[in-house]
Amino acid sequence: MVKLCLLGGEKVPNIKSAIKRVDVIRTRTLRNASLKSNLRTTIRKFDETLDGGSREDAQAKLQKALVTIDKAVTKGILHKNTAARKKSRLTRSFNKLEKS
Repeated sequence: MVKLCLLGGEKVPNIKSAIKRVDVIRTRTLRNASLKSNLRTTIRKFDETLDGGSREDAQAKLQKALVTIDKAVTKGILHKNTAARKKSRLTRSFNKLEKS
């Protein structure tokens, strides 16, 4: 017998430990969504700075983006290879700005 939640229509487990796991998953999902949003925002701000900002400002935004990416890896949001690829692309785009 499966219980149905009245609000979302989702299935609710019967076992106590499974109910606890659902709560943990919900909190982690919210945290992960927040961190991913923060990551995308910092990368977008760096890209905007590349278009019209100064070199020093772009360098500061690059450092912040790199730190944010590293934090996402330590918290399990991004895989380390994905983070390395993102960091490499951001650094390359900054170096192109520097050369021009």
